[in-house]
Amino acid sequence: MKEITCILPVAGIGKRLQPHTFTIPKVLLPVAGKPILGYLIEYVKKLGINRIIFITGHLGSKIVEYVQENYKEMESIFVKQEEFLGLGYAIFLAAEYVKGPVFINLGDTLIEADARDLIEDGVSWIALKEVDDPRRFGVAITDGTGIITKVIEKPQEFISRQALCGAYFLGNSELLFVCLKKLISEGKKTRNEFQLTDAIEMMIEKGEKIIGFPAKVWLDCGKVETLLETNRYLLATNRPFVPSIPTVVINEPVFIDPSAQLRNCVVGPFVSIGKNVCMSNVIVQNSIINDNANVKNIVLTDSVIGYSAFLAGNLQKINLGDASQVSLMGEEESIF
Repeated sequence: MKEITCILPVAGIGKRLQPHTFTIPKVLLPVAGKPILGYLIEYVKKLGINRIIFITGHLGSKIVEYVQENYKEMESIFVKQEEFLGLGYAIFLAAEYVKGPVFINLGDTLIEADARDLIEDGVSWIALKEVDDPRRFGVAITDGTGIITKVIEKPQEFISRQALCGAYFLGNSELLFVCLKKLISEGKKTRNEFQLTDAIEMMIEKGEKIIGFPAKVWLDCGKVETLLETNRYLLATNRPFVPSIPTVVINEPVFIDPSAQLRNCVVGPFVSIGKNVCMSNVIVQNSIINDNANVKNIVLTDSVIGYSAFLAGNLQKINLGDASQVSLMGEEESIF
């Protein structure tokens, strides 16, 4: 089998996840105790792929550092994206590094799909999932045998409920890059961007056979609400081990890093607590509390607390960025 290269476009600014993405790339935000990028790389490894091209941009040095520190066994190539002209443009930046089949997975998308056999057989596929409102996504039309006959980016008129999940395996990468080059050289944009879907549509028109492969699970990490949904799913699926902690009531599933210090708390369900977090007199559920945060005297739900943030008082829901401080009712900053 030819060597397969994975392309992970991870250059996005992550506007919908601000303020958290002011200081950390979107793909390094943690869910259920691990950065999104960690789950992406683990899935790539399960597919039998050991070569990854990372298309980096916003705070890209942090992505390089994370990969080199945690995945030394992978062959990793880092390509910096200087202009943000669409997904198709980002993928085209990897052209000179790809010779054989290519697997592409968007940086804010996690899927579960047993596709290794298809990849080993060299069958080109795109992961699909039926959705109620397809106008927000690229969609595919398939024939009676599952072969994709058309793809279109965010159609405003209904043509299909089969949404593209952001995972693509294309055996003919040479044709993919020829089509992307044509789009870019001719300035053919959709919604003011060079779209990967337009290049794939061009491939199909040239006779390329691509099947629609149903994803079992499709997890979106692109905004706070869906990040918390993904955190809930991964906690419920993986069920991390949590030791008993004196004065703390734990309603599983939760993830609590061993270095966290908790006192007089009720935690869970669906809570992830990072490294060196200090919490006292806190009731929290359906939330993510990131490394080095200090939280006390508060009831929280549906919240994301940034790295090294300090929070004390009487709120119930908050989206607090890194190194921020919120103190209510005269609370003073302290560990406990």
